[in-house]
Amino acid sequence: MENETENKIIEELPEVQPVKKNYGLSVSIFISALIIVGGWIYATGLKNNASQKETATASLSDLALTSEEELLPSEGVILPVRWGDLGLKLASAGVIDRQKFDSIYASRGGISEVDRRLLEETNNGDIRITSENAGFLLNLFWALGLGAKNEILENGPMNDSRYGGAGNFASTGGWTLAQGNAMDHYSQHQFFVLTPEQQQLVEQVSKNIYRPCCDNSTHFPDCNHGMAMLGLLELMASQGAKEETMYKAALQVNAYWFPDTYLTIAQYLASKGVGWKEADPKELLGADYSSGSGYRRIKSQFTAPIQKSGGSCGV
Repeated sequence: MENETENKIIEELPEVQPVKKNYGLSVSIFISALIIVGGWIYATGLKNNASQKETATASLSDLALTSEEELLPSEGVILPVRWGDLGLKLASAGVIDRQKFDSIYASRGGISEVDRRLLEETNNGDIRITSENAGFLLNLFWALGLGAKNEILENGPMNDSRYGGAGNFASTGGWTLAQGNAMDHYSQHQFFVLTPEQQQLVEQVSKNIYRPCCDNSTHFPDCNHGMAMLGLLELMASQGAKEETMYKAALQVNAYWFPDTYLTIAQYLASKGVGWKEADPKELLGADYSSGSGYRRIKSQFTAPIQKSGGSCGV
């Protein structure tokens, strides 16, 4: 951040210690995922989203802080990517088994016509994320991140022998909607080709984007949200997105995936005199705000914070 007002965001945070990555946690999460088969596949929309919004809005209204509509526009936000025929490619490659996919969504009220087009049509343009389809897009980007060939999956922390191999994480063992085993598709499909510069950008940005369900960055996509974010970053980079655009889109997606978390962060910023739109997306996606431990530090400063009941790595 370049001006004094924005610097308040960092200067007024309590002193924090470097985030310690909890790699071992992923294995226990994976075991839980196996016990509750299919529980990892995110439902269409966020469960209890309406009640979450009512609670969050009331809290923010009482304090005259940032409105929910500013963070989570009801009409949604268009992401800087074109989906094209990736849904068909994911199914053709077997990363998505349409019979399994349709079956699980049938139990949740089915797939909307707009979402179905992302699976079946070839000329899909921009993607609009909303509170209603955030979970569906999470699953699509999860499949994309898992199946797309990338050096991060092959040479990064996921394949560190200390953790027993890439198949031992929630983002791999938890994906039960593939043809065969999820690891049959792990970094196996050339859905797009990144230039060296684009790959470097994905590497750089992924190391700076955290999610509040754990303390790992997207560079270590051991859960569904991490793998989905990796897929989104790769797609944006492949289509020429710049670093600033990638951070801005990632923050918006994280907000829809973890609404209560980011409404609480917005409450914290507003209490310091900083508006949501004044804050730096890169800073907010970093460990001090968006990691599990970073968010807990912020949340602990409120006697009645917005309750976190949105998306998580758990069932």
